[in-house]
Amino acid sequence: MFLDLGTTRFDITYRAVVMGILNRTPDSFYDQGSYFEFEDFLRKAEQLVADGADFLDVGGVKAGPGDDVGEQEELDRVVPAIEALRSRFDLPLSVDTWRASVAKSCFEAGACIGNDISGFADPEYLDVCSAAGASVVATHIRLAPRVPDPDPQYDDVVLSVCEFLADRAARARTAGIPRERIMVDAGLDLGKSELQSKILLRASDALTALGYPVFLSASNKRFLWTLLDVERGSAGDGTMAAHSLGIALGCRVLRAHDVRNGRRVADSMAAILEVA
Repeated sequence: MFLDLGTTRFDITYRAVVMGILNRTPDSFYDQGSYFEFEDFLRKAEQLVADGADFLDVGGVKAGPGDDVGEQEELDRVVPAIEALRSRFDLPLSVDTWRASVAKSCFEAGACIGNDISGFADPEYLDVCSAAGASVVATHIRLAPRVPDPDPQYDDVVLSVCEFLADRAARARTAGIPRERIMVDAGLDLGKSELQSKILLRASDALTALGYPVFLSASNKRFLWTLLDVERGSAGDGTMAAHSLGIALGCRVLRAHDVRNGRRVADSMAAILEVA
């Protein structure tokens, strides 16, 4: 299986690629805006690249509830960031946004991936991505970004997520986006309880069966720091365990705060899987 990001093709038969997370937000649950200042942001990006990131993802609005961030403010946060990264690094760049207008501006600035946690709720999103030749991440969410969902209910969470993602991937194909440019993400913790997120992680092979590269967004998620009884953002050991299990079950894109150790897990698992 192959994954195409911009002009770069990755053979993901055994090797997972690692995406470095760059939050352009002052209120991220993980880093609490510790590198929101632009020079700090660039230093963080340099570290992620040095640690082995295959591509970088820039987000200007956190997924959870918080202060309103308008379209112009989001543009002001992410477009200069994409431009600066494009001028410094020869890596594919992703924009984490559910607004088609923001994605379009970022593609013009040098991004080549639209990472949309809303499940393509903006009706123009896929057409914008297709016109730019961009790759996409189709993510399951029960309600919508930034909307509290304290008691999510499903008859069968795995079946519901798989059906949703199969539909969103089909919409992307209809919009003209090739299979190799479509990733699917279960959306762990997005409208899921801790138990539901654990069930979905264990069932990652059900997503693999859809036939698209599976994007695993487990890094330091709530279900892990609850499981380990640690402070938020301190679930590094649990994250590496989730990465390992996900790769064994077919996930091939790791969303990572800790790129260095994520890269080690990905490379170790690739060596083991290739021998097997």
